[in-house]
Amino acid sequence: MSYDATRLTGFAEELFSAAGLEAEKAAAVARYLVEADLMGHTTHGLALAGWYLQGIAEGVMARTGAPEVLSDRGAAICWRGRRLPGAWLTSEAVKLAADRAVEHGTATVVIGDSHHIGALAAYLTLATDRGLMVSIASSSPSGAQVAPYGGKVGLYTPDPVAHGIPTPDDPILIDISASITTVNMAQRMIREGRAYDHDWLLDRDGEPSRDPAVLQDGGTLLPTGGLDHGQKGYGMALHAEALTQGLAGYGRVDEPKGTNAAVTVQVWDPEAFGGRDAFLRQTGWLAAACRANPPRRGVESVRLPGQAALRRKREALAGGVVLREGIIESLAPHAERLGVAMPAELAAA
Repeated sequence: MSYDATRLTGFAEELFSAAGLEAEKAAAVARYLVEADLMGHTTHGLALAGWYLQGIAEGVMARTGAPEVLSDRGAAICWRGRRLPGAWLTSEAVKLAADRAVEHGTATVVIGDSHHIGALAAYLTLATDRGLMVSIASSSPSGAQVAPYGGKVGLYTPDPVAHGIPTPDDPILIDISASITTVNMAQRMIREGRAYDHDWLLDRDGEPSRDPAVLQDGGTLLPTGGLDHGQKGYGMALHAEALTQGLAGYGRVDEPKGTNAAVTVQVWDPEAFGGRDAFLRQTGWLAAACRANPPRRGVESVRLPGQAALRRKREALAGGVVLREGIIESLAPHAERLGVAMPAELAAA
């Protein structure tokens, strides 16, 4: 199915407004879910909307209000998110960190007790469009689908991190996780009856598996690096947990119930360091050298992280957003319940 991006965003915004989110929160959730679909992160786009709407109905996601400011030292800010929409909290945090970085050179905003925040990559251009470098880390203290390297019982979540690096051309947009695959992707594969091509999971006994269904019976996702080098993903996760829940002062030890996320946003203004022109000279050279690197057999050309996502976004804005089968259909009951008209498919699709 292919849909006009503006109309699709409007439809999502209507859904979340009708569900009770304040206007700016409904707009943010709609915008960043559709942004994920535009970039091709389809497990973290409108595929999440039904879950979010159910969370609103059940009171898991807060509809109104502002985060509690626990501390503000200018370049270091900490919020208690009060389970407000993660897309709104995260986008507001990036904007604030960007403003403060221009003032102080760098700034960090830490959020505890947020609702789910979606695809981290969707927020990066809020900073890179201003010529600023940004990093976002997230963890979910209410989830435990990844075992520590060498173990077999889930302890933490995929703990993603994302980095936006300005260059003289498109920014480099990196979005990776400390696990070799994600919970949302595994759930999609279970629904579609598919298995992974490699052993990216462990069953409940700690044996390697390609079957995502093992997650429904005590299995876990393997850390990035798999059975060979999973200590690398393990280390990434420990850092992400400390960077988010540790700095927020709220996390697993508090045993939060329901969907919960901790987020840390860091922004740097290159002008405060070696200078913006010097920064772009370095990143421009690096980006060009990566693209010019001779490709190995079977590879058309070397790409930069985010290059394909930005291409997909441009194509979707011009020709329509293509959604996987079942996503729009899953929202129909919510639309009927909330009195929102379903979006029309593009005639050219």
